Amino acid sequence: MASDFDLYRPSEEHEMLRDSVRALAEAKIAPYAAEVDEEARFPQEALDALVANDLHAVHVPEAYGGAGADALATVIVIEEVARVCGSSSLIPAVNKLGSLPVILSASEELKKRYLAPLAKGDAMFSYCLSEPDAGSDAGGMKTKAVRDGDSWVLNGVKRWITNAGVSDYYTVMAVTDPDKRTKGISAFVVEKDDEGVSFGAPEKKLGIKGSPTREVYLDNVRIPADRMIGAEGTGFATAMQTLDHTRITIAAQALGIAQGALDYAKGYVQERKQFGKPIGDFQGVQFMLADMAMKIEAARQLTYAAAARSERVSEGSEKEDLTFFGAAAKCYASDAAMEITTDAVQLLGGYGYTRDYPVERMMRDAKITQIYEGTNQVQRIVMARNLP
Repeated sequence: MASDFDLYRPSEEHEMLRDSVRALAEAKIAPYAAEVDEEARFPQEALDALVANDLHAVHVPEAYGGAGADALATVIVIEEVARVCGSSSLIPAVNKLGSLPVILSASEELKKRYLAPLAKGDAMFSYCLSEPDAGSDAGGMKTKAVRDGDSWVLNGVKRWITNAGVSDYYTVMAVTDPDKRTKGISAFVVEKDDEGVSFGAPEKKLGIKGSPTREVYLDNVRIPADRMIGAEGTGFATAMQTLDHTRITIAAQALGIAQGALDYAKGYVQERKQFGKPIGDFQGVQFMLADMAMKIEAARQLTYAAAARSERVSEGSEKEDLTFFGAAAKCYASDAAMEITTDAVQLLGGYGYTRDYPVERMMRDAKITQIYEGTNQVQRIVMARNLP
């Protein structure tokens, strides 16, 4: 593994990207983060800033008008946005999640039709896998797609859909052959304006309140047959392949949230005085900061290593333990983020428990990273089954 180190060390270009995204995030996104959380509203200012700087979907290949950024660059964008606003970081993260099945498996015609508007910032993409009775057991989904001439007719309910109602396009997994279980699941592109598509009320959540999470209702939604992604029956395999790559983006989100919490706590303890000196001078506080920084750096190295594997797989290399590393990065980074943000609240004492300071928001935002795109209990099952 040591010989692989240079493959996932950020290049000078990556670090330049980090600097530019951080500057943008601090100037255009951070000022609205508390308001977005308090009002539970979509961070339109963040979307506008990201689109204006071509950072909303950097993963889209150049062939379709995108920036063609590699997996590590995508991670860095998400990380730096999450450092100031977890909700806003879901714009680039979910655009990748929703569109990656198209990139991986769709026809060239579908790629041109749906990736070009995404790259321009004219549309957003969401991912519809989970259902009321099919969460960790995604293969147990009940949404059906029935062939009718040159069309497919979809019926069902998708739950916990990030950015639902805001996104224009939805990658939907549906059962096309109930007798084949996961091999009878196919993937489709559904458009927000398709007749029969509607949305439930936004969920009232603990964190990431600025990113709407809603049910998606499919009531006799008739779509052209050419909107199937890949061959019939390959949808579940595409969904799982997608998650191998995109779990790394959740690791990046967790990493950014944790870094934001440490940065704020580090500044606070240098200013806050008790017993006649800054509390940062006390060894107990120093040990907490040291542990926080250590966990962040470990999470960053694991996340970047996973991103390197994701990129090599995308370029056609062997699987290279991507399933293990993607699950490990997501699991470790999110567990670390929960610990680090909790410690940040502790370091601020009573102030940390109030909404006047950002660390309580970061603590609430961090929690979901342990749950979505597969709970961390499921990640451990995935890792155990794919030990390198």
